[in-house]
Amino acid sequence: MRIAIIGAGMSGLSCADRLKHAGHSVALFDKGRGPGGRMSTRRMHTPLGEVHVDHGAQYFTVRDPAFMAQVARWSASGVAAPWPAAGTGAWVGVPGMSEVVRDLAQQHDVSFGWHVRGLVRRDGAWHLTGDTSTGERVQSGPFDTVIVSLPPEQTAAIVALHDLSLAAAALAARSQPCWTGMFVFEQRLATDRDAVRDSGLINWAARNSAKPGRAEPEAWVIQANAHWSGEHIEEAADVVATRLHMALGEALAIEMPAPVMSSAHRWRYAMSTGSDLGALWSEQSRIGICGDWLLGPRVENAWLSGKALANKILSTMQQQAA
Repeated sequence: MRIAIIGAGMSGLSCADRLKHAGHSVALFDKGRGPGGRMSTRRMHTPLGEVHVDHGAQYFTVRDPAFMAQVARWSASGVAAPWPAAGTGAWVGVPGMSEVVRDLAQQHDVSFGWHVRGLVRRDGAWHLTGDTSTGERVQSGPFDTVIVSLPPEQTAAIVALHDLSLAAAALAARSQPCWTGMFVFEQRLATDRDAVRDSGLINWAARNSAKPGRAEPEAWVIQANAHWSGEHIEEAADVVATRLHMALGEALAIEMPAPVMSSAHRWRYAMSTGSDLGALWSEQSRIGICGDWLLGPRVENAWLSGKALANKILSTMQQQAA
């Protein structure tokens, strides 16, 4: 089969791995400029030089044996390492969280800067329509199967005209927002703590420069909790950055120096509560859906959901062949 996957994050690439290994042709499309998705690493140009800051998922954990084997491969190749400051069993990408996604993406045909806007069914096949980062209208196809690996709100918008059952499942899920602040300082902050959890409006804050492989100036990432982020979702980014900077000082009980560079990023679809669906596949429409929101808000669950969807599709093919 020729298969299109919309979204080249962890779940989409995991699904692509399994399908490509089974001998199918897989093309991935992602609106981002490069690998990462919600495991992105932001490159910041500062007076102290270029600094790379993880502004999405901060770390990941491992429970499933199959994912453990994948993490072992990343560790052996130097693109992942343990980070004890986040807790026992926590891992990070090296030198940034996006490296583990980049490692997966290197094995596939991925079109970045390609924002899929919709699907068209023509002559028994699927065609993707969208636009590039320059505003150029583009199309791609034909495909036998389409897989959507996006947050539920974006998934529903794409599949609603073609499969109401899949759209309803996506609409039943809800993502929580998250404001994330990134700060670079001239000197190390006056604290020995490398991480902060659940303090005031802060859900998580971490000394990014303390992670393995980050030989860069002092940098911190601050992620607000879902409640505060939702209440301030339309706030100006500079106003949010100022408030997060103050919140870190309050949490650490220190006087905060002015950053040499600061930025705030609004994640409208950061995390979901998850479900027990695992992955969704319709043999009739030949549309599949995967993502962490179908299991739970963990990096490992995104990887597992992609594998689960690929196995559903391959199982259907085996039954048809029999």
